Amino acid sequence: MKKFLNFIAVFLTFISAKASYEPQFSTAGFYALEGTGRKAYSMNIGWRFVKSDATNAETSNFDDSKWAVVCLPHGLEYLPVEASGGINYQGPAWYRKHFTPDDALKGKKLFLHFEAIMGKCKVWVNGILVTEHFGGYLPVIADISSKLKWGEDNVIAVKADNSDDPLYLPGKSQAQLDFCYFGGIYRDSWLIAHNEVFITDPNFENEVAGGGIFISYNNVSDESAEVNLKLHLRNEQKTNFAGLVEYELLDSNGKLVISTSAKLVLKKGEATYSIKNLKLKSPRLWSPESPYLYYLNIRIKDNKGKLVDGYMRRIGIRAIEFKQKDGLWLNGKPYNDKLIGANRHQDFAVVGNALSNSTHWRDAKKLRDAGMKAIRNAHYPQDPAFMDACDELGLFVIVNTPGWQFWNNAPIFSERLYSDIRNMVRRDRNCASLFFWEPVLNETSYPAAFAKNAVEIVKNEYPYPYSTMACDDGADGAQYFSLLLRPKSKLDSTKTYFIREWGDNVDDWKAQNSNSRVSRAWGEVPMLVQAAHYGKPGEVNTKWPISAISAVSPDERKNKAVFNGICLENLYTAPRQIVGACLWHSFDHQRGYHADPQFAGIMDAFRQPKYAYYIFQSQRSAVKSDLIAETGPMVFIAHEMTPFSPKDVTVYSNCDEVRLTFLKDSKPLIYKKEPQRLGMPSPPIIFSDVFDFMSCKSRSRAGKKDEVFLLAEGLIDGKVVATCKQYPSEAPDHIRLRLDNDSLNLLANGSDFVTVIAELVDKKGIVKRLNNSSVAFSIEGEGRLLGDESIQANPCNLSWGSAPILVQATTKAGKIKIFASILHEGGIRPISGELVFSSVENKVPGIFNQKDADLAGKQTVTTVLKRANKSELEIEVQKLRKELNDYKIKEVEKQQNKFGEGIN
Repeated sequence: MKKFLNFIAVFLTFISAKASYEPQFSTAGFYALEGTGRKAYSMNIGWRFVKSDATNAETSNFDDSKWAVVCLPHGLEYLPVEASGGINYQGPAWYRKHFTPDDALKGKKLFLHFEAIMGKCKVWVNGILVTEHFGGYLPVIADISSKLKWGEDNVIAVKADNSDDPLYLPGKSQAQLDFCYFGGIYRDSWLIAHNEVFITDPNFENEVAGGGIFISYNNVSDESAEVNLKLHLRNEQKTNFAGLVEYELLDSNGKLVISTSAKLVLKKGEATYSIKNLKLKSPRLWSPESPYLYYLNIRIKDNKGKLVDGYMRRIGIRAIEFKQKDGLWLNGKPYNDKLIGANRHQDFAVVGNALSNSTHWRDAKKLRDAGMKAIRNAHYPQDPAFMDACDELGLFVIVNTPGWQFWNNAPIFSERLYSDIRNMVRRDRNCASLFFWEPVLNETSYPAAFAKNAVEIVKNEYPYPYSTMACDDGADGAQYFSLLLRPKSKLDSTKTYFIREWGDNVDDWKAQNSNSRVSRAWGEVPMLVQAAHYGKPGEVNTKWPISAISAVSPDERKNKAVFNGICLENLYTAPRQIVGACLWHSFDHQRGYHADPQFAGIMDAFRQPKYAYYIFQSQRSAVKSDLIAETGPMVFIAHEMTPFSPKDVTVYSNCDEVRLTFLKDSKPLIYKKEPQRLGMPSPPIIFSDVFDFMSCKSRSRAGKKDEVFLLAEGLIDGKVVATCKQYPSEAPDHIRLRLDNDSLNLLANGSDFVTVIAELVDKKGIVKRLNNSSVAFSIEGEGRLLGDESIQANPCNLSWGSAPILVQATTKAGKIKIFASILHEGGIRPISGELVFSSVENKVPGIFNQKDADLAGKQTVTTVLKRANKSELEIEVQKLRKELNDYKIKEVEKQQNKFGEGIN
């Protein structure tokens, strides 16, 4: 027990050490730079909302007083944990925002910038239509400089419609789709204000390979690198402009590395480019292992030295080259590791697609903690905050065009498709994490002419080195691509390969029974089966291309003992020409065309890990580094010591040696990793026929419960560097609440949220996995609970020992108190839990109506939540009552021992 507590103390110290880090997120593609006259105002707070159509709702004088008030990101509705099969709303919805603009904005250029609105949408300002957009994954931008009224109420009205529509991407009906069109204004919204001489927005300007700032690289090595800067500026003053563009490149500590400037002359009403080149000596280069970011400050000054515009961009200098049989080269050198990662859909339990920026960051962090180095944005461009997180955490990102198994020959479909490809490149071209483009439509039978056009568009939009495109091997038009996905036959010596999806395994595509799709709620053995399937499911075929991506030979069919699919064991034996692979899938997610969620994730929809998470984590290097993510040695026991747990004990570790002890004073079992083994770096360690429930029972009956445990010790160079200790759980004693926040603060911006986990534990703090009681939550202070009994969010049943609830901040920073109680109480029932934490002030400036900000989210309160709320006195009485009952039960235990109950 002492060692267990020491481990907890070390863990808490680690969390405390990381607590000071707060990620910074870009706003409409940039970071604000003080004194430039450019500001990004959040428009997220205080939108009036109705989930239906509404006649004349675009007009200024429309009565929306009875509508709900919400904050963005917003996803139309709260959803049950299992929300597949078309239960989500599809149809029109309206948002209206009231605000009075500050006079300081007079004379400024004003752009309304939505990071994404699901489906097709129209946007009005004061009754005037300012833009219409088709597609749910890329920015919606409007110039509203001349549309505002000063000193009075202004109204922005948005009609968003996530109905099926075959004329824009993805195009496929949700009822036939492997994900969902969760609706709403589900990403951030901004008002960008700057002077009339300004840096443009690449997604607004429609300039090929231009607009905004385009940062590219050439001749990158450890010795030197060229940073190419192409800046697009516009002058909407009534006079000509003469001045200067200044560039400063700072290191991660804010120290100046290099600077340059260029004269600028802009005629009124015109736009131009400023092009400069920076040459760095001994640059710090970006890689997954060392994701170094520089800060590029851009300032525009007039000829008197006055700042008129500017901003900051984070950049990662890197060179990515795919060299056929020589595989991946990174920064001028062969990259010798396999890039193992996962696909990621953007939905989350309860909120659908409406994730806060911190939630996107935590997703990236959890995957990097697991040792992953590549993420495929399945199947669309994802939130800019997720890209920001991948930049700083060291995750390569495969950027995809929206699409899944659908093609339409209508000309308007192609027109919108090509527009999406262009805007995808324009939005993400400067991201350090950009690995390669996937500009085709996922698993779609498209014409070869489309593939050729897609390649040409990306080349035109990114005409510089280190930009690569990929499509499936064997797809129409594959000859136009140098990088192929899912090799289907003998490898072509003129191509490089990456496996876009692997791991999913179903009996047929209707029933979809699977050993790779496992709900965490199903418990120990199913999770072990899933982990083994992903890792090393017995004897594994390592001859490439293996049969999971090529035809199965008659001999292979006869040899049932050999696994002929893709797994970690044979991915690491793949030739260099296959540079990496992305698992299907990182997190459980919802889909339209099947009643079951897609349970292939290594974490569930709340981001709670399954055993498979740890088999991936055990493949990471055991060398500790200064990554923001977790690094270094690890060991994990995938065994709960229940009466139903298997006799074999599975351990995941990246250490050279693992010692496993079952019961105190027992001789430890020793595993030593084979040096220079072929296959996955750290295969699962299975200690056969170790666990015995009757041995546990024997010591427990003898009053030696502290001697009943499993202890795994990971050793490197003969020294213990990681430990994991597992005890069997005893009688459920109380509810323990914890924040699953990866040490990020909860921002008081009306939309940020965090997961609070209620765990049923015994007196030692061991989670009681086998208990299905219902837990009711309540809240006090500056937060609100998302979801209620109508979606089984609150109360909710314990699942594998835990019950999660989402807590959203209000717009006021302050203390939040969460209560959790077993729904049906009794004298012997577990004691209620309480957690107190605080939200912090949101420092991002915002524009909103205070009345609407105060009302936001208050319509969600229900009476059932009050049941969990107890005073300190009530909780103390509950504890005393339980202690008294526990004392009385000891007499029952004596009687059962005396008369032999339970002895067989």
